[in-house]
Amino acid sequence: MTTTFIDTNTIPPVALPPGQGKYAEVLNRDRCGAKNVVGGLHWLNSGDSLSVANDSSTHQVVYLMEGEGEISLNGHGYHAAKGAGVYIGPADRADIRQTGDGTLKLFHLKVPHQPN
Repeated sequence: MTTTFIDTNTIPPVALPPGQGKYAEVLNRDRCGAKNVVGGLHWLNSGDSLSVANDSSTHQVVYLMEGEGEISLNGHGYHAAKGAGVYIGPADRADIRQTGDGTLKLFHLKVPHQPN
């Protein structure tokens, strides 16, 4: 595998169904040869949310790059702003919603679970 520069500003986001914002896949096998991970950017505006649910096959990380939101884990809400993140292990779930004035920009990384 070679080191690959990924200019995320040139990857056009796609609109998701109403209430789910926009998404651009920036890290995958086709773009840079990543065989076991997928990374994407999510943009959430007022009223938008992202639900991240796992089964036993993946680990996921969501990092807040810009804006403010609320992350709900096991029924408890946490205020989150730029620099916050959440790890979602196998069989876990997180719900993230935009709560600030501007767009909430998230980096979302999915990694397959490797049994011991």
